[in-house]
Amino acid sequence: MKKAISCIALCACLIFFAGCGTKESSPLIMDKNAPQAPAAGQTAAKKNIALVMKTLTNPFFVEMEKGARRAEKEFNINLIVKSGAKETSIDQQIAIVDELIKAKVDAIVIAPGDSRELIPVLKRAQDAKIVIINIDNRLEQEMAAKIGLKAPFISVDNEQGAYLSAKFISDKIKTPTEVAILEGIRAAKNADDRKRGALRAFKENSNIRIVAMESANWKIDEANEVTARLFADFPKIGAMFCANDMMAFGAIEYLEKSGRQGVLVAGFDALDEAKKAIRSGKMSVTIDQQAEAQGYIGVQSAIKVLKGEQVSAETMVDVKVIHAGNL
Repeated sequence: MKKAISCIALCACLIFFAGCGTKESSPLIMDKNAPQAPAAGQTAAKKNIALVMKTLTNPFFVEMEKGARRAEKEFNINLIVKSGAKETSIDQQIAIVDELIKAKVDAIVIAPGDSRELIPVLKRAQDAKIVIINIDNRLEQEMAAKIGLKAPFISVDNEQGAYLSAKFISDKIKTPTEVAILEGIRAAKNADDRKRGALRAFKENSNIRIVAMESANWKIDEANEVTARLFADFPKIGAMFCANDMMAFGAIEYLEKSGRQGVLVAGFDALDEAKKAIRSGKMSVTIDQQAEAQGYIGVQSAIKVLKGEQVSAETMVDVKVIHAGNL
């Protein structure tokens, strides 16, 4: 009898101490819907698929999550959403992937902030039998191939989208005009593609002289500061291509505060605020790269690979040119 009482007491202590355990979480990342362990008696657990984005402070990525959530419901999986604090938080994205490797998720759908720095940690994830799907910003193909990372890519043709955005304002320029380009993060492939697209459009117009190309790292405040410096050096700038809408907002803020009028501003992303700016005449054009579709197709592709199905090495989502005439 004493032995039975002792066993009961020991079990109670073990249960007590187990209940006192704490789950460690990283303050660096945003974590939504962490995976749940399957309940006892379940025949099969849902697949755990992580969506890793650059940030959730940019509405573009909020839309991307909406698409992934739609896929979560449709395909009955557990979606784990994580992001860094800012689009430049590359170290945080690396830490996120390391956490996901430890958590043994089934797949990672990632919009990398940098096209090269994420490759080694994603290769470690792949070596851990985790499916990798690359969306939005393309990983550097040569480097990825060199170390054996295979990640189907889903995005838009950023070069063509930027060309169409820049061409929209270029077509309005009929007299000699100075033009500037605000670039994204220069280590990101999509930023480079968008710069090249804008350059192609502007070079087709003999009236245009490109006087400056500066990076504002996708940020509103930085774009505001860079725009102020550009106009200090080149006060006759008549048009600007901004590689995303957030930087366009920063440029527009400077133009309004400085009282400058008539400067054509082109953006990229089709955020709701950009559409409002177009309606009010503060902005000329933006590009809808269908972030919601990218998030959905990214998760859908991960599910197909997990089922052993073949997916395309590259999937291009159509862009849409948004201007006052079609809003």
